[in-house]
Amino acid sequence: MRTVATEAEPTPHLVDLSAQEIRRRLPEALSIYVEAMGYPQGTEYHRAPMWSEHVLRPGWRGVGAVLPTPESPLVAIAYGYRGAPHQWWNQQVRDGLRRSGKSNEYIDAVLSDYFELTELHVRPDAQGHGLGSALTRRLLAGRTERNVLLSTPEVAGEDNRAWRLYRRLGFEDVLRDFTFAGDRRPFAVLGRVLPFE
Repeated sequence: MRTVATEAEPTPHLVDLSAQEIRRRLPEALSIYVEAMGYPQGTEYHRAPMWSEHVLRPGWRGVGAVLPTPESPLVAIAYGYRGAPHQWWNQQVRDGLRRSGKSNEYIDAVLSDYFELTELHVRPDAQGHGLGSALTRRLLAGRTERNVLLSTPEVAGEDNRAWRLYRRLGFEDVLRDFTFAGDRRPFAVLGRVLPFE
């Protein structure tokens, strides 16, 4: 039996993204976000102003994975910034923790000094090759905050790639089954101490 040789897919490599670069590549990055999250087409138009504003926040950092071709297309994106009390996400999580019965001491310990891992998305056809872990580690390398926090949709049995990644990386429960204003889905807020070992 003859086999037909096929050309191997090029391996993506990681790159740091400046605020200027992420703005230039925003349509491409948002298309990965929409596809990875399973959102309806058009969601990217509503998210673009928010992503553009995020790059202005103190401590913002972005990383991506690109294919080594002349066009260098993005196949994954991750970014975050230093959390602060005036930010919407911080206020939502703080309120959720209070309503769940957490003490003020616990809330202050969690939310006083953290990096918010705001977005982490890998194009579905590039998943399963360690890009999520590599992006997370690169994004968080050298961060001086005490904790890193993120939110992710709840999934039955934590049975998807995102949950498996976060658990492998040592993220633990901070708040479960929380509904953010404007989204009917339940989310989990997860966190872990920094730095990574």
